Amino acid sequence: MNPADGGAGMEAVADWWGTAVSRVAPDVIELRGRPVQELIGRAGFAEVVWLLLRGETPGEREAALLEAALVAGVDHGPHAPSIAVARMAITCGVGLNNAIATGVNLLGDVHGGAGEQCVELLQDVLASGDAAGTVRRWRARDKYLPGFGHRFHTRDPRRDPLLALVDAAAADGVVAGAHVRAAREVEELIAPVPMNVDGATAVIYAELGFPAPLARGLFVLSRSVGILAHAWEESGQGRRNKGPIPPFVQPTHLSPDPPM
Repeated sequence: MNPADGGAGMEAVADWWGTAVSRVAPDVIELRGRPVQELIGRAGFAEVVWLLLRGETPGEREAALLEAALVAGVDHGPHAPSIAVARMAITCGVGLNNAIATGVNLLGDVHGGAGEQCVELLQDVLASGDAAGTVRRWRARDKYLPGFGHRFHTRDPRRDPLLALVDAAAADGVVAGAHVRAAREVEELIAPVPMNVDGATAVIYAELGFPAPLARGLFVLSRSVGILAHAWEESGQGRRNKGPIPPFVQPTHLSPDPPM
């Protein structure tokens, strides 16, 4: 910066970091224009998540739907790679922040991305008006449809309560109900494979108007709670350098490929 620029240079720096999310100045903290002291003790965490992402406060029923989706995704035990790797990480002498980051970094397209992908699927169904055709196109790329079926549950116990909340909200005009209808069309087409938690939360996020990428972001936020809880529990169990299998189990040795 040229010192001769004076205030113009400082303004350029300020503009470089311009944001509408928050304003922080001496003795002032505002979130989307709301003083934080007005939110503390009055707004729930889901409401503040909505406020920061959307720039407005949700209605009571909208906030309840968002919170239900966030609660549903918090944990799935060490079966989930994001949980298992966080438990291993904390035994390696890293801090909770490193363990949480390790788990979050596993939330990719295959483990953690199904909600985002399911929102895109439902949007395709609604845009085309042809659920069967959309299912055929998606299955031509991958036999697994995001948001449907589960490797562990025959029927995901989180599906029904989440969809019941959406149905009630749609009946009361809180949400339009188009995405939940599209999801059920897909479910009927691929029966007996039921919707899973990724599908049910994708319905909620889509009905609430969140873009598809935020479905993954919100899942990451939700699952971080379980990752933290498991890492903290593991830190008190006394293991060091916990590997993915108990030490008395030796991995199967595979014969090396013959030389070319």
